[in-house]
Amino acid sequence: MSATQTNKIEIIKATTSKIKEVDFDNLHFGAVFTDHLFECDFTNGEWQKPTIKPYAPFLLDPSAKVFHYGQAIFEGMKAYKDEQDDVWLFRPDENFKRFNKSAVRMAMPEVPEEIFMEGLKQLLQLDKEWVKKGKGNSLYIRPFMIATGTGVVASPSNDYKFMIILSPVNVYYSGGVKVTIAEHYSRAANGGIGAAKAAGNYAAQFYPTNLANKEGFQQIIWTDDATHTKLEEAGTMNVFFRINDTLLTAPTSERILDGVTRKTLIDLAKSEGINVEVRSVLTTELIEASKNGTLKEIFGAGTAAVVSPISGFSYQDIYYELPQIEDSMALLLKTKLTNIQQKLAEDTFGWTVKV
Repeated sequence: MSATQTNKIEIIKATTSKIKEVDFDNLHFGAVFTDHLFECDFTNGEWQKPTIKPYAPFLLDPSAKVFHYGQAIFEGMKAYKDEQDDVWLFRPDENFKRFNKSAVRMAMPEVPEEIFMEGLKQLLQLDKEWVKKGKGNSLYIRPFMIATGTGVVASPSNDYKFMIILSPVNVYYSGGVKVTIAEHYSRAANGGIGAAKAAGNYAAQFYPTNLANKEGFQQIIWTDDATHTKLEEAGTMNVFFRINDTLLTAPTSERILDGVTRKTLIDLAKSEGINVEVRSVLTTELIEASKNGTLKEIFGAGTAAVVSPISGFSYQDIYYELPQIEDSMALLLKTKLTNIQQKLAEDTFGWTVKV
């Protein structure tokens, strides 16, 4: 290994690369990681010297507070490579801001912008060859922070570790997804941590999602915790509904994550002249629209899948199939977005950032 210092980041390069061992045509999402990771510790009330080093496991004390009190947050981002071999990020400022909003909500220290952004860019430059060109190819980026302070007293940690790891990916979902509408379980509650990308939010979804899987559904459309009448998110994604030619999506709140893909699709739809309404959508409204034929599409939106069409949904043991349509808004918006991300179309919004 060789060590260098660049812009206050110590860089320790791996002696060999794993890249030749990877079948990039047959990737399982989030299962393969690049040669290096970024790491920076918070201790004694200060952020310490950051390091980029070979990807490897690390040790934690059994009493580390992440294990006992769940202080853990993360983000999901992607990097893309264009035909000129330049690497691009998509709206990284939005992920950075949301990461620190999550940190504040979980009583964790905010990460300085120079550590987050400079660490990310230098890590991407070092593992640039892992970003593959071509439609559907990208490098998934997982910044995360965990509480590493020791002791089992129920209080916030004094010590934390911020890391960034990278994973080459291609298409996340293929085909239409069948969902069931939640009637009992909730993803989040008012006053809770639903708007934060906290690890515990996702753990709490696994059990009801497993129940849905056993019934033949891939995901759940979550409803509000108080009445279970308002449609809020789909699985781990924001959700959109097309009734006639109007696109509907729930407003962000304490329960609903402020998705980067969500806000991007809203802006793209408006730029295409599509009528967008950001408001609560009721289960009764959805059922009625399905019965009278005005419900045209439902699709999830998130970083991993980008846009995930839903082929049908179940509510109170009745299954409603969605129609096959030629003028799909989901396909239109996904194509527009991925073309901008991969530099196949002009970015008139200023969303892409060159690494």
